[in-house]
Amino acid sequence: MSEQKIVVPERKAQLVSAYVIYEMTGRLFVPAASSNRHVHLSEADLARLFGRGYALTPQKDLSQPGQYAAKETVTLVGPKGEIQKVRVLGPVRKDTQVEISRTDSFKLGVKPVVRMSGDVAGTPGIRLVGPRGEIDIPQGVIVAARHLHLSPEQCEAFGLHDGQVVSLQSGGERSAVLENVVIRSGRGHDMEVHVDTDEANAMAMENGEMLEVLR
Repeated sequence: MSEQKIVVPERKAQLVSAYVIYEMTGRLFVPAASSNRHVHLSEADLARLFGRGYALTPQKDLSQPGQYAAKETVTLVGPKGEIQKVRVLGPVRKDTQVEISRTDSFKLGVKPVVRMSGDVAGTPGIRLVGPRGEIDIPQGVIVAARHLHLSPEQCEAFGLHDGQVVSLQSGGERSAVLENVVIRSGRGHDMEVHVDTDEANAMAMENGEMLEVLR
């Protein structure tokens, strides 16, 4: 089965398919999505870039509960170049964080550092430009480590746990095994693998493609 692509575009159907396949075969397939470059802003940095008292405008709900793509965008300015119209994701966070691909890092002139979201100590900084101001953050630029979101109930159902490292098998003509995939579980998480655009393009992966968990 892993030699073929299983693509389930609709979110609810993805979760149902995972349980059905698991019950029938004992094999766990989880939906995957490509994560494009984006920015998470702190309350203070949001005010500096968009104005005091400004609130993000939700544009599209994301797969993870309570998360959304906002209408707002910013420009990333690095030592070598810039990238415009980088989407801001909400809600605001404690610390500002910029997630890019390795390809983006070359254009910006920023040394790529692979980290889990939230682990920004010792990472590069960058300039953010918004409609009402600009800021230089001293750290916070990461290439996000590949990870699998699961709710506590999903972890229990499939015998997995938060922090566990697994491998994933993709299908199709450019099938590949992704190693070092970290499980992130807790409230506010729901089943979905996140890889960046470089990884997705290398596998010719489609959003909604089901990848097999190898244990």
